[in-house]
Amino acid sequence: MMSMRSASLSVVLAAALQLAAHAQVPSPPTSAPPPPTSSKLPQATVHVGGTVVPPPPPLRMIAPLPQGEWKLPNGDFANTRYSPLNQITTANVANLKVITTMSTGVPHGHVGGPLVVGDTMYVVTPFPDNLIAIDLSKPGGATRWIYQPHPNPRAVGIACCDIVNRGASYADGKIIYNTLDDQTIAVDATTGKEVWRTRVGNIDIGETVTMAPLVVKDKVIVGDSGGEMGVRGWVMALDLKTGKEVWRAYNSGPDKDALIGADFKPFYAKDQGKDLGVTSWPPGQWKFGGGTVWGWISYDPETNLIYYGTGNPGVWDPDVRPGDNKWSSTIFARDADTGQAKWAYQISPHDSWDYDEIMENVLVDMQVDGRMRKLLIHPGRTGFVFVLDRTTGELLSATKFEPVNWADHYDLKTGKVIANPDKQTHFGKVTKDICPSSTGAKEFVPSAFSPRTGLLYIPAHNTCMDYEGIESNYIAGTPYLGADVRMFPGPGGYQGELIAWDPVKAKPLWSIRERDLPVYSGVLATGGDVVFYGTMDGWFKAVDARSGAELWKFKVASGIVGNPITYTGPDGHQYVAVYSGVGGWMGATAFPSLSADDPYAALGVVGAMKKIKQLSAPGDVLYVFGF
Repeated sequence: MMSMRSASLSVVLAAALQLAAHAQVPSPPTSAPPPPTSSKLPQATVHVGGTVVPPPPPLRMIAPLPQGEWKLPNGDFANTRYSPLNQITTANVANLKVITTMSTGVPHGHVGGPLVVGDTMYVVTPFPDNLIAIDLSKPGGATRWIYQPHPNPRAVGIACCDIVNRGASYADGKIIYNTLDDQTIAVDATTGKEVWRTRVGNIDIGETVTMAPLVVKDKVIVGDSGGEMGVRGWVMALDLKTGKEVWRAYNSGPDKDALIGADFKPFYAKDQGKDLGVTSWPPGQWKFGGGTVWGWISYDPETNLIYYGTGNPGVWDPDVRPGDNKWSSTIFARDADTGQAKWAYQISPHDSWDYDEIMENVLVDMQVDGRMRKLLIHPGRTGFVFVLDRTTGELLSATKFEPVNWADHYDLKTGKVIANPDKQTHFGKVTKDICPSSTGAKEFVPSAFSPRTGLLYIPAHNTCMDYEGIESNYIAGTPYLGADVRMFPGPGGYQGELIAWDPVKAKPLWSIRERDLPVYSGVLATGGDVVFYGTMDGWFKAVDARSGAELWKFKVASGIVGNPITYTGPDGHQYVAVYSGVGGWMGATAFPSLSADDPYAALGVVGAMKKIKQLSAPGDVLYVFGF
C-alpha cells in the first residue's frame, strides 16, 4: 500500500488544483555567497560585488535574436531571453505605464509567456489550455479568436504542482502548444482553426505535458511530465506539417530506447558504457525511472544539436533504487533530425533530493582562458551554475550560487560531484537541514543573458529542507513519491534573489535579495540595459543590467511566476508584457483550498511559504506596459 503520508500529500495537492477543473475563458555550515550585513533586511536589498561591471569578454550569440516579435518560448533558440530592442532604456524606464490588461479567466499559475507575431499576441492559459489571439492594432487589444481544445479534465487530478502551461511556439503559420492531457496541437495563427493534434502521452499511467514545445526546422520537440507518478521520461519530435511522430528517445532503459548509438561520446568515463539506462538501476526499476523533460529545449543551428535536461529519478526514496539511475538529472545533446544522442552529462547520479535538472541551457560562445569556447550555461536546481563545452560535454566550471550543503564541489577532471555524506537521504531516517530544498536553488523559471554585459541574470531562491524516505508502491496513474519533506527558508535572512552572474569568472557581480518569498519569475534582458523580472508578492520590476539599481516597479494583481517578453507594436513603439497569476509548485500555496497549517503539504513546500497568503492571491491577468 501507499504510505498514509504519501497519500495525504497527493490528496492535499489535488485539492489545491481542483478549482480549475471547469475554469473557462470568458468570451552557516552551509557554503554560500556572503550573507547580508544586517539580519533586518528591507523587503529587497542590492548586494554589489564590485563598483563597476567590467566590459564582457569577447562573445558571440549563436542564434538569431527576436527583432520586434517574440515567436519562441524564450525568444531565441539559444534560450538567452535577450531582446536587442532599446527604446526602453535605463534613462526612461521610470516612465512606463500600463497600456492595457486582459483577464484569462483561469486563476492558476501563469508560468509561461505570450508570443507576438506581426500585429497579434497569442496567450495560452493554464488548464483548460485555451489559446487566445489578441489584435494589437486595436485600442486595448481586441480578441480576434479563442481556440478551446477541451482537454480531458481527469488530467487535473493527475498533474503535479498546479495545472500550468509553459507556452507555445510559432512556425510555418501555426501556433503549436501542448495540453495537460498529453496532446500537442497546431492551430492556424490567422484563423484559429485546428490544423492537427497528436496524442503524445497517456494520462492513465500518470503522464502529463506542461512544457513549451520548440520548433526546430521541420520538427516539433516535446517532452513529458509526471516524475512523481512513476512515468518514464522521454523527448520526441513530431513532423511540423502533419503532427506525425518522427522519433522518440527515452531517458531510461536500453540504449536502443534512448537512441544511444555509435555517435554517443560522453566526455567522462562515469557516463560511458553500454545500456547504462538499465544497468544503473535495480532490475526493472528503470521502467518507472522518471527523467522527464518538462522544462526548456535549446538548439544550436550550427551543430544541429538540441540540448535539454532531465528530471528526478522515479520514486524519491533513494534506497529503493541503488545505482546512478541513468539518465535522470542529466543534460543531453541530441541530433535534431534523428534524436540520436551525441553526449550526456549526469549532474547528480543517484539523486536523493529531487533535484530535477530541466532548467534552461543557455547557449553562447565566449572567450574562456584566452580562447573562444562554445558554452552551455546551466543554472541548476542543485545550487550550482554549470558551464560546459556544448560540443563535447566537458565541464568547465561548477560553482555554487545559493546556500548549498548537499555537496562540496565538482571534480572537473572526472566530472563527479563530491557529495556530503551527512546530507544523503535514506529510508526511515530524517536527514535535517539540507540546502537547497527539493524546489532547488532555482526552479524552471528561465534566466536571461545579455551580450552587452556578458552576465546571466538568474532568478533564484534560498530554501532548505528535512527529508525522510518512506514506503511507496507503484500503481499506474497514482503518486509514486516515497518521501516526507518539510521545507523552510534558508540561512541569511532572505528567500529570493536575482543574481547577475559572470559565467566566465564563475562569480556574482551583484544581486537583489527578496526577504519574504522566492524569485519565481522568468527574466528578460534588453538592448536598453534594462532587466525585467517579477516577484511572488506581485511587483513587476525593472533594474539596471550593470548595477542592479532598481529603476521602476509596478504592483500587479497577483504574484508573478511567468516570463516577461518585449516586442514592437504596430505603432513602432516598444512594449513589455507579463502575466500576473501566482501558482506552480511553490505558488500554489497561495490558493485558498490549500491549508497553511501542515508544513508537509504540497510535497513539503508549505513550510517555506508561510507568508504567501498574506502577500498574494490567485490571479489571471495579462499586463502590457509602454509609454
